[in-house]
Amino acid sequence: MNALCQMTGLSRAGFYRSRMAPQTTPVEMELRDQMQKVALEWPAYGYRRITHELRHRGFEVNHKRVLRMMREDNLLCIRGRGFVVTTDSRHNLPVYPNLARAMSPAAINELWVADITYIRLRTEFVYLAVVLDAFSRRVVGWALGRTLEASLAIAALHMALVERKPGSGLVHHSDRGVQYASHGYTELLKQHGVTISMSRKGNPYDNAACESFMKTLKYEEVYRNEYIDFNDARARLGEFLNQVYNQKRLHSALGYVSPAEFESGSTQ
Repeated sequence: MNALCQMTGLSRAGFYRSRMAPQTTPVEMELRDQMQKVALEWPAYGYRRITHELRHRGFEVNHKRVLRMMREDNLLCIRGRGFVVTTDSRHNLPVYPNLARAMSPAAINELWVADITYIRLRTEFVYLAVVLDAFSRRVVGWALGRTLEASLAIAALHMALVERKPGSGLVHHSDRGVQYASHGYTELLKQHGVTISMSRKGNPYDNAACESFMKTLKYEEVYRNEYIDFNDARARLGEFLNQVYNQKRLHSALGYVSPAEFESGSTQ
């Protein structure tokens, strides 16, 4: 396999991505994504309660299918392992009004959106924090870690600030999770003159741009691969984010060009 990849000029990840046909339909991908969110938000829920919660969210699904999908995604062990939820808004830290809801960015570095998701490896769960430019859908910062400490989100934000060097007028939007409300995260935003915006309580669709990106990530990269370990996941996710998603993936909302091409065209 290594020799074949060298002959064709492809990486191993790129070779498998080109050969593997999609195995998850868009509807199932959205269902699986919501199932993962419920399982992490309510670690004590079994598959029957998760089935009812999914029905409340508009999915027509029975408990047998949920049980099968939870087993496939290794979610049945969450209660026993005591995983931390990705969005914990039960804190006493300051929260900020939703400014992004009324914004329609017309240029880069006007509105950034941030979120965190989990990714299952063979023997552990890891967490991916991302920062996107809402104008171009480009991933401008990301970080992969084994814990949900605020340092994970801060690392992704730091990358974005270094890469983009935004001027005045930038709004940063996220959910009300403790990572984004933490002193370290909000102070870093304030130090760079960034205005803070957060979703309304109990309204996950306020951060729709990031929700859409996470679904794309899961459908086009995560669900198609089985990462060996943390380093393998980091390398292959980095390849997808930087070389595939940002540089090559066509977006209907951008007139079927990539984020990089859209940004290049907007500055001409």
